[in-house]
Amino acid sequence: MSGLLPLDPDFVADVLSKDPFITIDGVFNVRDLGLIPAQDGEHVTRSGFMYRSGELSGVTQNAAAALGITTIFDLRSDTEIAKYNAATPQLTGVTILHTPVPERMAQRFQLYASGKTEAFMQLYSEILDAGGPAFGAILRHVRDAPNDSFIFHCTAGKDRTGIAAALLLLLAGASPDVISTDYALTRIGREPMRPLILSRLAREPLFASDPTAAHNMLSSREETMHAFIRMLMSAMAV
Repeated sequence: MSGLLPLDPDFVADVLSKDPFITIDGVFNVRDLGLIPAQDGEHVTRSGFMYRSGELSGVTQNAAAALGITTIFDLRSDTEIAKYNAATPQLTGVTILHTPVPERMAQRFQLYASGKTEAFMQLYSEILDAGGPAFGAILRHVRDAPNDSFIFHCTAGKDRTGIAAALLLLLAGASPDVISTDYALTRIGREPMRPLILSRLAREPLFASDPTAAHNMLSSREETMHAFIRMLMSAMAV
């Protein structure tokens, strides 16, 4: 599913109206990571416990209450939050943990621009290296607070969020195919925000001079996640 062309609005609306997507005013690309099967054929992840999304700057108290979340893990850097004026609002009864995954935005944009799987693997390797404290905080929450629902997000809900989701689902026993399918859903999940994303990117010199590079950032291909899982498994086997 290429990131270059807009998706059919009717197709997008139909997919977003069904599980695992959840419609929340002011937030995009929200998905429940429940009911995902393990490879043993006997277990599935618990519904209503783990959620992933794009930025939550528009989330309301009612929306958080409807999800039943107690904790938000914000993977964005301080630079991003300030750049886009997109701080997460304070919510009664919800703990917001700022667990940034440090990154170099200029280099990230350059890697995105190529759209090549190899470039994404370099980026994802750097996210893994820098994201240990953030991903560890999420995993400890699962271990220590198994009854407290939570949501984790970055800006678009694709790369840092996608890696966090992959780690959670791998530990839950999900297959690479299932995890890659979840990753690819982000292409649809953030389509309603396509104009906003492109307008933000247009303010970056790299993308202003090369619209194709900006569109490459919208891609979310299954093969990219498959490549990441292979890279991760190879590193763990050493």
